[in-house]
Amino acid sequence: MPCGGAMAFRQVFIPSSNPMDDHAIRLGQDSEEWGYVEHTRPAFIAGSFSEKNQQSRYYLIGKYEVSQLQSSALQAGECVKPSNKLRLPAVDMSWMSAMGIADQYNLWLREHAANALPKEDGVMGFVRLPTEVEWEFAARGGLEVASADFRDNRYPMPEGMNNYEWFAGAQSANGKLQLSGLLQANPLGLHDMLGNASEMMFESFRLNKLDRNHGQAGGYIVRGGNFLSQQDAITSTNRREEAYYSETGEQSNKATGFRLVLTAPILTSRERVANIGESWKQLGSGSALDGSENTTSELVKIAAAVEDKALKEQLKDIENQLRASNQQQEEARNQAIRASLNLGAFLCTKMLDDGQYLEFLENNYSMSCMNEEPASTCPARKAKLIEQQERLEKLGSYYASSLIDAANLYGQPAIKAQVPVMNELIERNKRLKELKPYLDTHWENQQFYFNTQQIKTSQWLNNCKAVR
Repeated sequence: MPCGGAMAFRQVFIPSSNPMDDHAIRLGQDSEEWGYVEHTRPAFIAGSFSEKNQQSRYYLIGKYEVSQLQSSALQAGECVKPSNKLRLPAVDMSWMSAMGIADQYNLWLREHAANALPKEDGVMGFVRLPTEVEWEFAARGGLEVASADFRDNRYPMPEGMNNYEWFAGAQSANGKLQLSGLLQANPLGLHDMLGNASEMMFESFRLNKLDRNHGQAGGYIVRGGNFLSQQDAITSTNRREEAYYSETGEQSNKATGFRLVLTAPILTSRERVANIGESWKQLGSGSALDGSENTTSELVKIAAAVEDKALKEQLKDIENQLRASNQQQEEARNQAIRASLNLGAFLCTKMLDDGQYLEFLENNYSMSCMNEEPASTCPARKAKLIEQQERLEKLGSYYASSLIDAANLYGQPAIKAQVPVMNELIERNKRLKELKPYLDTHWENQQFYFNTQQIKTSQWLNNCKAVR
């Protein structure tokens, strides 16, 4: 930044293997009182920059809210002496001013630090205000948290909210804006996402109409609570409207600031446009659904042979509807496949634990009871041993059934396509990383079934027990 400063960003990863991939999420919360503003709604998100392994893309979001010092460096004609006070978030400015600061930063970066900007397909990225989906996905913890934690109103706060976010009350902010970064970060390493200063979004505010946005666009969106918000309002779903203008000019608020995201253009080159076009043509083609591909192809052939313009347009509408329906089915199927892979990996860990416990009981029984003077507890030990053997047998049977049912229901190509996506989801989540070798083992077991059509419950159990 100007004046020898800097701005820190954190990567937010999203699984992706082709240009049209995006990640389905649910935002908001079920609320009777604020349903028209915060009700649960579906959304989709994708990253701007490609990861080296080509299994994910990412965007970057500011680690902190833009500070007064950073704002001054980008707006003022001369450098201001740094001070603790200037570490406060930049608040009480209009949406236009925030956009102007982003514009000044983009121009400065291109002139003085072009090499520091990430590139996508050779095109430099740029900073802007976050979209609402980008902000809430990051505020909830992104891929770093489990699905249940992601759907909670707040990211996990093991040490209590006072250690993570500023809110109203003597036990927290006490009615004053606080210095950035004093409290612990959220799972993505972002500070003050839900409190301290509310944050401006890039797009205009819309009401919630159950499963979609209402048609009217109003002022701009403000997300998160602030140092004047009550504790129960400090949630990842908190959203409100702020007017662009008051009666006297541009609107501002002493409790509203902003943070920036770093993204990239989409149509970056002819080659990328061609890849996007080819990927789009495959959407909803039904290539992985039984019979759907022929139906779509036949419809296209019929439409091409029709001369009546009105009928041709009707057939094209039907084709688009069929493709959209197929696409929804494919997305739902892919989510179900990932759920089955997750279950398989978990059951594999369970078989390892139960198998090790059985070995412990067997060794214990052998040492205490398989000699000339068996212990008085041997009958109880024997009963416990048999009980654990039966438990492990049932678990192995359930694991085998789940593996076979998923294999027969989805088929090898469809499951194989979701394995790297599931690997990416697991590796990005600190709590789930330990599942990685079990997912690999489960997939090996499933591939064995695909290739041989043989059910080898004992072999699969031993494979899981071999994971250490």
